[in-house]
Amino acid sequence: MIEFKADSELENNLWRVLQTRPFQRLRRVKQLGFSELVYPGASHTRFAHSVGVFHTARQLMEVVRSAGPRKDSRENCALAAALVHDLGHGPFSHAFETVGKRLSLKLADHEHVSDLLIRDGEVADILNEMGSGFAIDVADMVKKEGKLPFTMPWFRVSLMLTGLTICGETV
Repeated sequence: MIEFKADSELENNLWRVLQTRPFQRLRRVKQLGFSELVYPGASHTRFAHSVGVFHTARQLMEVVRSAGPRKDSRENCALAAALVHDLGHGPFSHAFETVGKRLSLKLADHEHVSDLLIRDGEVADILNEMGSGFAIDVADMVKKEGKLPFTMPWFRVSLMLTGLTICGETV
């Protein structure tokens, strides 16, 4: 079970993001498409994936923080981005993105839809309670325009291996 810490302003706000309609929609979007027809245990959703990425990022962040105090406010942004990075996914979105590009359909691009959902609407309203512009910072990080707040090579490798590829610097 993944818990959200009640004594953390960030995690309280992220818990509220989890309750929004755009995020709850991810419960019905399968991470692996039709894979569960061949592999019955492969029934993961984008919801479970996103919460798991947040949990992994939080564990990695605790390791980084234990190495010494940090002043980098981008840590909160990275944790929020870990949670909402797949917000724009729809059913079979990777397969439809190819068709969408051919037909110039912007809403077929899950990254574009994620960007819209994070920057504007109920998710943005909650994120901006962390400070004016926080939702924009999170959207930029998800869009790979943010800076990776950690310089330790092992941390970059951990992010890559866990599927947390939301930050734009080369890992």
